[in-house]
Amino acid sequence: MLALLDTLRQIQADSLGWLGLGPTECRYRIVATGAGWRVRAYVDTSAGTPLLIVAAPIKRPYIWDLAESVSVVRHCLENRFRLYLLEWMAPWRSEKDAGLGYYAMRSIGEAVASVAQQAGGMTPLVMGHSLGGTLAAIFAAFDSPSIRGLVLLSTPLCFAPGSCRFRDAIIAMAPPNLTATEIVPGSLLSQLSLMASPETFLWSRLVDLVLSVGDPDAWVVNARVERWALDEVPLPGRLVHEILEWLYRENQLCAGTLRIGDRTLGPSSVRIPLLAVVNKADAVAPSRSIAPFIDAMPGEYTSLIEVPGEVGVALQHLAILVGRQAHATVCPDIIAWLQRHA
Repeated sequence: MLALLDTLRQIQADSLGWLGLGPTECRYRIVATGAGWRVRAYVDTSAGTPLLIVAAPIKRPYIWDLAESVSVVRHCLENRFRLYLLEWMAPWRSEKDAGLGYYAMRSIGEAVASVAQQAGGMTPLVMGHSLGGTLAAIFAAFDSPSIRGLVLLSTPLCFAPGSCRFRDAIIAMAPPNLTATEIVPGSLLSQLSLMASPETFLWSRLVDLVLSVGDPDAWVVNARVERWALDEVPLPGRLVHEILEWLYRENQLCAGTLRIGDRTLGPSSVRIPLLAVVNKADAVAPSRSIAPFIDAMPGEYTSLIEVPGEVGVALQHLAILVGRQAHATVCPDIIAWLQRHA
């Protein structure tokens, strides 16, 4: 039934696309592929420092390039970065056992190596949002020397009880038998999020829509986000299980006890410059879910920027990517940080 719901929601998304609310993405070509992923190289990129965006695997990656006025991709291209994006594809049944080790270490590692090769051996910068940022942070803990610096946007890294109401609610209601599920439909993850935090994933979205009615630009962005929210990607059951158990329930990443293969990973393993950007109105990744990880990192190269929420983004968790205020005031700071470490 949930797989069917995925299809129905995709039909809804396509209908909104026919109304002109689909993404207007920059041109790209595919330069590397693997089981369940591929790397985009943007055609209008320059010969500057390579920058790899790690998209979140739960939805389609065009949230990074939603519209010309609110596009992180365009910001990076305009500032002369050689831009790439790691896009996650829907897994085959044969990939049902892919977990954190495959996604965060092997896949990102192969993508980073491919980008470095494409860029003539230059070490890339990496940027991620939400779960994409969490996976990128795990990779940075595993292989810091392979990347130049890490930017995390609305990325939860600490999952201690009480650090986030969304975390506490998701743990309380997550089904215990996900390991028996070969592929988890995206609709199940959306429904879990909705039940865990209806004020975040339902009521605040309705309020934001109402507040956007008098502002045509905000309304269009809001509608495009709602279209994107219907465009779901299934995930391997093992990956979902390990995220819920190892990260959310046991807080292994921030505690420094995340064991993948023969490696134990945590904040002390991340030895590169890191910038984290937090939206104060974001209930999914508040500062309490990020700051403890940064505080436990070695060195003096960590920075944390907190920004206010804004109207016209549907979900505050996305404001840093699609908010007009964020693009006007925060994106220049992010670009400046990237340029300093390029």
